[in-house]
Amino acid sequence: MTKYENIVKQKEQNKEPADIDALAKKYSMNVIDVKKLKEYLHSKDYWKDPDYKFLVEENAELQKRIIDLEQEVLETKLDNKKLAQQISTMLERMRDADF
Repeated sequence: MTKYENIVKQKEQNKEPADIDALAKKYSMNVIDVKKLKEYLHSKDYWKDPDYKFLVEENAELQKRIIDLEQEVLETKLDNKKLAQQISTMLERMRDADF
């Protein structure tokens, strides 16, 4: 969901009208364009739009990819700790053997 959508939904929940002028300035848009976008977001056509569905699916895929990469990083850190411990153990054994 875009920042604009979040702002509009938050304003609707608070029963306050969205400040269209502030939104237009913030996103460097024309006030008329912001009004049209707001109307489009409120129509059900927006949620059926293939572009919207594509973005939602792409977002879900990217979130899964991020989770996978974060998991990989955690596994690599764990492996590095295990290797460091093994090296420390080997060095201690070499010192004990007067190498």
